[in-house]
Amino acid sequence: MILQKRRSPLATRTPRLPHVRPADPPRRRHRLRAVTVLVLALAAIAGVAVLALPSDAGRRTGAPRPAAGAGAGHLRRTPADAWRHAARLDFAAWPARGRRTGDAALLARALRAWTGPAWRGRRSVEPGVPAGGRGTSARLLFADDVDGRAVVLLQDGVHTVRYSEPLRGGRPELAAALTKGADVATAAAVVVARSPRSVRLLLAPWIATAAVRDLRAPAATPHAVARDDDGVTEPVAVTPAGGPCRRVPAVQLHASARSSEDHAFLLADLGGLVPARLTYLPDAQPGTLPRPPREAAGEPGMGGWAASACRLAGLRGQGVRSIGRWVFAAQTLPERAGTATWVCIRADTWRGTGSAEYLFLAPGGTGARVLARDRDTAQCGGSGRNVLAYTGWRAPSGTAYLLAAGSRAVTRLEVAPPVRGTGGGRFLATPAPSGRPVLVTGRLPDGTRIDPPLSPGGP
Repeated sequence: MILQKRRSPLATRTPRLPHVRPADPPRRRHRLRAVTVLVLALAAIAGVAVLALPSDAGRRTGAPRPAAGAGAGHLRRTPADAWRHAARLDFAAWPARGRRTGDAALLARALRAWTGPAWRGRRSVEPGVPAGGRGTSARLLFADDVDGRAVVLLQDGVHTVRYSEPLRGGRPELAAALTKGADVATAAAVVVARSPRSVRLLLAPWIATAAVRDLRAPAATPHAVARDDDGVTEPVAVTPAGGPCRRVPAVQLHASARSSEDHAFLLADLGGLVPARLTYLPDAQPGTLPRPPREAAGEPGMGGWAASACRLAGLRGQGVRSIGRWVFAAQTLPERAGTATWVCIRADTWRGTGSAEYLFLAPGGTGARVLARDRDTAQCGGSGRNVLAYTGWRAPSGTAYLLAAGSRAVTRLEVAPPVRGTGGGRFLATPAPSGRPVLVTGRLPDGTRIDPPLSPGGP
């Protein structure tokens, strides 16, 4: 049956032999040779057709296959309990869930939408995602009806894809995100449905509990999030795009004790397919060893994010994987005015690029002043821990000061004219007329000079 489908049309036709007259032997031999050549050519074409068939045609294997040429039956599926024994928890440990995982027609439409360059539905891809599929086999994560749409989630090892179509007329949609290298936290949830003020999430099978927290009100009681047997949550509130920053909801998830990762973490919706992970890093004193970022779900992390949460709105639609809040300095202010906090917010994308935003938080303030921004930088990350920033500040007495602070390895700060000053450490506070442009530089113990990212006020 397979050979009949793949056979060349020429192979189904019987060649018409030419009429040969017995009285002309030379011409007859010539025509017989021509017929022989034609038959051999047809046999070669049929052989090519047979060789073109996949070697495992009709069989399901776990080996990668071209998704564009395979049907829904060749989608990879993970066993339901695989996550309990996996050495690494990521999207490969997700089982196929939902009541329509056996709907071959729906799955085939989802595959065509992802791999077919001529597909004409509404397509939304995040930065770093190609216009069409990679061409390798995909894993089925979910297929079911959600909020009036049939939804299919696919994952090919590099991208996560959501295909959806209305149950009663309308245009199908496809959203794709780069998710290569996901881990227990960044592979913990995928958006299966979105409205202007809420989302429904499909949670990873290793998630034991889920709750909504308001980053601007860390002391408020978390609101538990219900989910169905397949892991789809009730509508979860999100910050409306372009709206006022009154509340900044984040989802707090706790991994099951039956997994290799028994801890809680925070995810923030940035308008994409996969929420971004939130971390924090407190100020480290000189002489102490650097520590990796910590999950922001605890009290110190939530308390720190309260004053910086509104900065998340500027990261929407950029394919952000994780966002870290690093307090790189805490400075005692002149005239006994309290302690100011110097913060760097670093956003790392799934593409491997990162950006940094420097903030100044005055004591008692509820908002953060943006000092500078740096794009496509390693600053404020694991390989860019030597930073400094500066700003103007007015004391309660009315005196204007120039303040500057560096990270823990900075040993000296210098100010160029028209304001002169030197700090024999990582902090500087000197009276200075407000509005005058200045340049502050820093020195490391070996004399290496470091510069601020941009002038105060940002771009």
